[in-house]
Amino acid sequence: MAIQTPGQAPRLSKPSWKDPRLLIGILLVLASVAGVVALVGNAARTVPMYAAKDALVVGQSITVDSLTIVQVQLGTVDKKYLNPADELDANAVAIRMVPKGELVSRTSIGKVDALDRKPAPVTISEPLPKEVVVGAYVDVWVALPDDRNGFAEPILMLPGAEVAAVNTAPGSLGSTKNMALMVLVTDVQMPKFLGAVANKAKVSVVWNPGAAP
Repeated sequence: MAIQTPGQAPRLSKPSWKDPRLLIGILLVLASVAGVVALVGNAARTVPMYAAKDALVVGQSITVDSLTIVQVQLGTVDKKYLNPADELDANAVAIRMVPKGELVSRTSIGKVDALDRKPAPVTISEPLPKEVVVGAYVDVWVALPDDRNGFAEPILMLPGAEVAAVNTAPGSLGSTKNMALMVLVTDVQMPKFLGAVANKAKVSVVWNPGAAP
C-alpha cells in the first residue's frame, strides 16, 4: 500500500466505464444531439399545400384546376391553409381575393350561398391611385345630374367596396382612356347604384385602406 507523504498531491484514478457519472454524461450528450437533430429535421420538413394558380377574385368558382401544389415549411400553422388532402365543395367560390402564387387560406374559400355580393361595373375618367388594384377597397361616390346641366353634390353610395377587376378601356373618341372597374356590391345596394349609373351619374372612386377586414 502506497503511503502519501505530506505535500504530495493525490493521484487521480483512471475513469472506468462502470463509473455511473461517465454513463450519465454520455447519455446527456446523446440526448442533446438527438434533440438538435430532431429540431433541424422539423425545421426542414416541407408539406404540400395549395397555392393560387392565377389570381382568385371574389365570387370565382374554385376547383382543383384553379390551384397548384407547392412544397412549403409552415410548422404549426399548416392547418390554416388548404392542402391536397382537402376535398373542395362542389359550389366552392372565393370569398376573399388571393393573389397569384399565394397560399390559399381556408377562410378564403366558401360556398355560393355565403356570398352576398356581386360584381358591378364602374367606369371613371379620373386617374386612379396606384393602390387601387384587385383586392383593394374603395369608396364609390356618385353625383347625380341636376336640372342645370351640372351635377348635384356627391354622395357616398358604396363605402368600402372591394375591387374585383381593373381594366383600361378606350374612350368614346378613342383619344382618351377610361378606367373600368368591377366592384362587389351587395344585393341591398345594387338597385340604387345601378339606377344612378343608368341616369348618367358622375362616379368617383377613392381608395379606402381602412375598409379591409
